[in-house]
Amino acid sequence: MRVDLFDFELPEASIALRPPTPRDAGRLLVVRPGEALDDRAVRDLPGLLRPGDALVFNDTRVIPARLKGVRHRPGAPGLRMEAMLHLREAPDTWRAFARPAKRLAPGDRIVFGRQGAGEPCDLGGLDATLVEKGEAGEITLAFDLSGPDLDAAIAATGDLPLPPYIAGKRPTDARDTTDYQTVYADAPGAVAAPTAGLHFSEALLADLDAAGIQRHRVTLHVGAGTFLPVKADDTDDHRMHAEIGHLSGETADALNRVRAAGGRVVAVGTTALRLLESAADAEGRLHPFSGPTEIFITPGTPIRAVDALMTNFHLPRSTLFMLVSAFSGLETMRAAYAHAIEHGYRFYSYGDSSLLFPAGR
Repeated sequence: MRVDLFDFELPEASIALRPPTPRDAGRLLVVRPGEALDDRAVRDLPGLLRPGDALVFNDTRVIPARLKGVRHRPGAPGLRMEAMLHLREAPDTWRAFARPAKRLAPGDRIVFGRQGAGEPCDLGGLDATLVEKGEAGEITLAFDLSGPDLDAAIAATGDLPLPPYIAGKRPTDARDTTDYQTVYADAPGAVAAPTAGLHFSEALLADLDAAGIQRHRVTLHVGAGTFLPVKADDTDDHRMHAEIGHLSGETADALNRVRAAGGRVVAVGTTALRLLESAADAEGRLHPFSGPTEIFITPGTPIRAVDALMTNFHLPRSTLFMLVSAFSGLETMRAAYAHAIEHGYRFYSYGDSSLLFPAGR
């Protein structure tokens, strides 16, 4: 499909720079294709679902994946650079997006967190070798540390990777270390938050339990590719970056039982939906899944395993707006987003939310 079909005018003031306070104080636009839009609040969620429905949360935890360093190359001056980790390939190896990538080359040594080379690698600094250079600023880094030692060094050296449309307008601060993490975050590895989950407080989770709504967890480590604009003119020419996910056999079986009993599977966020669809067969039955997924959901992609989707409002021409258009219909979502803009809903990571139901079911 033409990418410009997913374009719309979004006022800059619509992008939220801080989340609602408290977490569950955000607005919720309920979208049922063919019916009137319903302006509600996130706190209304327990009453919008039915006993026996199941919410599926992505329990990934955001790591401080933005690394600042200096490139060292024999016979060349040091070069200040930045790397955004996005996919772990081995205990000592990460793929990353680098700036300025054009001035980097395989074999370069990069010192993160310190100005000088030659110091021993410790929790105050981190050394790596650039082993491969790809397209669109992507590089592969082999670190001198590995496994838990590397994790600790990244935690000590890196910065929280707020989305560019927030980080470009204000500095990251101590509030973000809490705000940009779900209350149920458990498995470290994401470089972007599963932002629909940021709306859930402990009180809201308790209300969902009291309403008979099941809660289940999956893991999809969100990559920095979620921030990348779609530069192609046609969706067929856009390449999704792989993200690592896990769905246990126990959870797959539990969700299959929910649907067999007449309940609905409700994905909390596009990341949970993408993982569930990666794990579903042609009949919508879920199976255990562990590994990378590059699934790209656009209008025409069948949605087999998910009956409703809670998700924030996304940017024009983004893969996420394409996904919600696949779920509820492009014209339905264009109308919903026009309504949201007109009525002051806040967009993207720290913004308000929506509860979407599928078209054609």
